[in-house]
Amino acid sequence: MNHTKRWSYALTLILVIIGYFLLTGLISSGMISRYQTTVMIFICINIILAVSLNITVGCLGQITIGHAGFMSVGAYTAALFAKTGIIEGLPGYVIALIVGGIVAGIVGIIIGIPALRLNGDYLAIITLAFGEIIRVLVEYFDFTGGAQGLRGIPRFNKFGVIYIIMVLCVMMMFSLMTSRHGRAILAIRDDEIASGASGINTTYYKTFAFTVSAIFAGVAGGIYAHNLGILGARQFDFNYSINILVMVVLGGMGSFTGSILSAIVLTILPEVLREFSDYRMIVYSLLLILTMIFRPTGLLGRKEFQISKFVEIFITKKGAAKNGK
Repeated sequence: MNHTKRWSYALTLILVIIGYFLLTGLISSGMISRYQTTVMIFICINIILAVSLNITVGCLGQITIGHAGFMSVGAYTAALFAKTGIIEGLPGYVIALIVGGIVAGIVGIIIGIPALRLNGDYLAIITLAFGEIIRVLVEYFDFTGGAQGLRGIPRFNKFGVIYIIMVLCVMMMFSLMTSRHGRAILAIRDDEIASGASGINTTYYKTFAFTVSAIFAGVAGGIYAHNLGILGARQFDFNYSINILVMVVLGGMGSFTGSILSAIVLTILPEVLREFSDYRMIVYSLLLILTMIFRPTGLLGRKEFQISKFVEIFITKKGAAKNGK
């Protein structure tokens, strides 16, 4: 690891820690209301969802419209585990999220192996169908609460803990996509035939990316379930999957920092426009259309916002100042 990378990682860690103490301090002092805290929790959930979907859509280059289905699997699994009361408190919450992510990942493997044989519109349609099948099955079984929904879920909405989990999830996904596995996934996106000819197991890596995306969607679903304390299958319908996909496209397909930025904007924007309830969705839609017209590649395209560039400028100036002396 070179000097610039060490400094950029250290600076990123410092900014994350400052953000944590600043936000938790404002919440504990009452400067941020309970409603605003709830919105920030949903921002954290949407960041995990958008970044995880970006692995499949942006990095792998496969359009899927069933992300809410994996979220629902993780949500119901985490909720049912929490309701057993085997492990309570923070350890139980963390384990419930892990279990929810694992089960969502298993479902991702089951769906991904046959679905990823297709590409483009066909893949989008089949993932949409699988997402709707999951929703119907959730409403069918009694142990999930059926059409009445699942109630009595132990609530956990401590923003500080959720913030840390969100940061860890994004960090793991970013580390994965900058590893050799991530480079193999990016190679498949750029040219699947050439990557297969060069020795990359395309079937394995396509399923791998799809599964990782499902795992983190399941973790986000577990946070969602514990935050609300009640679940209904209709919460995870087609529209929710489209909303997540819009976040990815708006931020830039392949850009993790773009997904984070768009998740923040698209979570806050509907809340800001609540005062104009009669025209809220019209304004919301127009803003999205204008963004796509003037920024068709998204807010950041495939680029990432990198602190390392600022570090390089600082080191260069520092070196120039020393040489000047």
